[in-house]
Amino acid sequence: MNPWLCLNHVPELGARGIAALLEVHGDAEAILAAGRIGKLGVDAVRGEARSALRDGRYQEAAEADVRRAVDAGVTIVPLPELPAGVRALADPPPVLYVHGDLRPEDGVAVAMVGSRAATPYGLHVATALARDLAGRGATIVSGLATGIDAAAHDGALAVGGRTLAVLGCGVDVVYPAGSEARMAAIRDHGALLSEHPLGTRPRGGFFPRRNRIIAALAVGTVVVEAQERSGALITARLAGELGREVFAVPGNITSSRSVGANRLIKQGALLVQSGADVVSALPPAVQGYLQTPPRPPGPRPRSRASPHGYWRCWPIRSAGWTSWCP
Repeated sequence: MNPWLCLNHVPELGARGIAALLEVHGDAEAILAAGRIGKLGVDAVRGEARSALRDGRYQEAAEADVRRAVDAGVTIVPLPELPAGVRALADPPPVLYVHGDLRPEDGVAVAMVGSRAATPYGLHVATALARDLAGRGATIVSGLATGIDAAAHDGALAVGGRTLAVLGCGVDVVYPAGSEARMAAIRDHGALLSEHPLGTRPRGGFFPRRNRIIAALAVGTVVVEAQERSGALITARLAGELGREVFAVPGNITSSRSVGANRLIKQGALLVQSGADVVSALPPAVQGYLQTPPRPPGPRPRSRASPHGYWRCWPIRSAGWTSWCP
């Protein structure tokens, strides 16, 4: 059983606890070995997690998770094989569940986030920007939420582009309600991603946490509309902390849905009016990749190829990504 998957099923441990243990022990196998003999050396790990590591109370859940992943056609990618940007997080997920396929070009990704209660203006702008950037070859990353997220995914799909959705639930759980068709399209032209085991229902606390993965997957994050307190602003802050570019679309100064984005511009975020504005601020190598003329609309065939071979019985494999992120 993969040790990283086992860590993901230790009760009350979580990504932060795993990060603390990695500082001491270096890798997942060493953490499990130290847990069995009661020598974790980290005071912050809770009692239930300690007892589960000692007693091996993660094994059964991890084995059941593998069986469900095989049945659902879901890949489980362990931490050492995740994209460089995700591995560099202070609290990276021990695994990501991937429903769909990942390609090397997904290393050139732009995140697009914003309000769930988006205005018609915000939806129009998000769709147009995603179409432009996806047409140039960028993968669009967002969170599948109603509003700006959904518009960003739809814009990428409209030109046959790539898009990744990072979920605050299991990749086999339909959320928001009514998203079945959009989720199926994203699987066919990208992937649904989550750090949560299959079957996990959405919780409020999961969504701010997933934003760090959205930011880490992308070379830059675009905020289209955001209220004064918004998850999109969390994503923008995390992107800045990771050294990524932060962009914002200016909005109506009388609208509460524009307060967050307009404030980001005041604070130094780059003002965006078109995809070219985003491209011009990215690293030269990324600019060279994205400054080709936009591709015409039309579906692009889905490839399930992998340099490591595609999984059949065992759903843990390498992501095989190239990353432009530092």
